[in-house]
Amino acid sequence: MPPLISAQHDRQTLEYRVNQAPTTSTDSTPGENGDTNGSWLIRRGLLLEYGPQRRLSFAGFVNQLGTAAFLATVPLYALRVIHLSIGQVGLGLGVAGVVGLIAGIPVGQLADRRGPKGIFLITLFIQALSMTSLLFAHSLCSFVLAVAVTDLAGSSGGAARGPMIRRFGGDEVPRFRSYLRSVAMLASTFGALAAGAVVQIDSDFAYRALIFANALTFIGSAAVLVKLPKLEPLPSPREEGRWIALKDKPYVAFVVLDGIMWIQSEVLSYALPLWVVLHTDAPRWFVGLAIAVNTVMVVFLQIRTSRGIKGGMVAGRATRRAGLAFLIGMAIIATASGVPSWAAVAIMMAGVATHTVGSLWHAAGSLELRFRLAPAHAQGQYSGVFGMGMGLCYTVAPSLLGLLCVTWGTPGWLVMGGVFVAAGLAMPYVIQWAGHSREIAGTTD
Repeated sequence: MPPLISAQHDRQTLEYRVNQAPTTSTDSTPGENGDTNGSWLIRRGLLLEYGPQRRLSFAGFVNQLGTAAFLATVPLYALRVIHLSIGQVGLGLGVAGVVGLIAGIPVGQLADRRGPKGIFLITLFIQALSMTSLLFAHSLCSFVLAVAVTDLAGSSGGAARGPMIRRFGGDEVPRFRSYLRSVAMLASTFGALAAGAVVQIDSDFAYRALIFANALTFIGSAAVLVKLPKLEPLPSPREEGRWIALKDKPYVAFVVLDGIMWIQSEVLSYALPLWVVLHTDAPRWFVGLAIAVNTVMVVFLQIRTSRGIKGGMVAGRATRRAGLAFLIGMAIIATASGVPSWAAVAIMMAGVATHTVGSLWHAAGSLELRFRLAPAHAQGQYSGVFGMGMGLCYTVAPSLLGLLCVTWGTPGWLVMGGVFVAAGLAMPYVIQWAGHSREIAGTTD
């Protein structure tokens, strides 16, 4: 990071900490300024100290809570309430996903130039409106329009949120981002439970109530973030053309490799359930148990795993270890076919635990490199590129995992694990390449 940008970033971070420092005012809310319960939660790492980081994490929890519930029920909403066909639902969600991918980079650049807070708030209000409009959708066209605008604004919000995480995180970005991932996992679990209740009720009113509640979560997130300090744009250290992130070949290479690695997040949620039902004698309830174990491990271990993952090469080595863990975990899961149900459960639980350890290492390395490799003044645009890469790989993941892990069976699990190993082994070389074209503190750690 050039000295001028680094100094300005450090000065603004110090100002945020001073302005948000706890006071002894009687206006403080419980747990914010020395409350016993709040202090215990802070000491245990379950709650952040009062300030911008806590606001950003709480807003993310509220947002993810509604989003997780919505994603789990939107296909049924389209089928049951709007009365679309399965083909139309797939088409609509596919179009919306593609539209969402294209928004991150330009909106991220706008956030870099205008300041990320205002742009992020606008995307939240747009999502609230588009989600509400879904209540009045009665055709394929109106359904596609509503979900496409929602995905478009969601992708844009992710690009604008990236600079906020980087700058409010200060010197603790890896720890802060890991905390945000743990919070998101917890919110997704509660959202999935809410979705399960709605699916069980299976009525038009229940589906509509969940859609409306999701719209309110966007308003709630915005209300929490309104009081965040304003982040002024950071000046560019030199004359640059537009779309510098897309021209940054080392960063694009990182996004490609990291996107391949992020396919691992779909192994337990997509490939494992199909494997359990179609290829093993394990009881179907094991799927829920596996996801629960994965969630608990991420919530309680992600922050601890991220300690010490600071610097480019350290993060690269963590990614390399993750690839090996994925191969071992997937190889273990693959051996569960053709054995008694109790043995299948024991084997796959060991595989799930090993895979989750790999996901902890990968997330820690990925989150460090995402910000480490991007210049401070263009975090929004780089976040847009990062989000587009992840989105493309999430789009490819179901078909790829379905072909390899479900159709090919045991050899396919090993092939997919080998892909993860290859991507992990290549990551340190990409980081070295990036280090030749920019100053990256900690690259040689």
